Amino acid sequence: MAPLGRFPKRVHVSARGIRLITEPKAYEAMHVFPNVYKLVEEDTARMRIFPLHEEIELARVKTEFSRFMVKDYVKSVKGTSFPKYFDSSIKQDAFNQWMEVFYQYRGDLLTGGICIKEYLDLKKYGDRTNEYRVFYMNHEIAAVSRNSGQLSTAALPPETLVEKYRNLPSVFYTVDFAELENGTWKIIEAGDGSVSGLSDGQDYGAFFRALYQCL
Repeated sequence: MAPLGRFPKRVHVSARGIRLITEPKAYEAMHVFPNVYKLVEEDTARMRIFPLHEEIELARVKTEFSRFMVKDYVKSVKGTSFPKYFDSSIKQDAFNQWMEVFYQYRGDLLTGGICIKEYLDLKKYGDRTNEYRVFYMNHEIAAVSRNSGQLSTAALPPETLVEKYRNLPSVFYTVDFAELENGTWKIIEAGDGSVSGLSDGQDYGAFFRALYQCL
């Protein structure tokens, strides 16, 4: 271990015989949602982006969305006191106050800018939505897993839709699909495979064997 206050010399990973599966540009392409949005736009919620810490003109937003959710370029603040969506009843001053709460929740993790996304009504089976996470490796489908704790009897995403996104600009990435109340399916998220979590109850051994087979 290096003495306190000193750091070992940086060595490029290739000098250690390591080859990155995901290049930095590919990581950013999938990790930052506005980058991938244009590639999945026809199968995902509509979205508009705004600079950080600038007032979002609510009147403009309301002309496009009757209900909308807020996230930064990477994450929302789901599971907090922040509203899961806003509708046309929200006033500018109240929305501005909520945005300050959003910035506090994201803190040092705040990334890029603000995404205003159309809010979608997801179908429920009991008290669970029907969401699936698909891992793609080397442009093959490595794993399709239930990602919202739903029962195994819940409908699967259409095979044609899952196959459609095998060739996004990365070797290792995820796409999350969800069933809507009307029975259609939408992409609700995408991400880099190395920082996307496995679903609860997913078989880790089977997952890594699948990655190996895809490579």
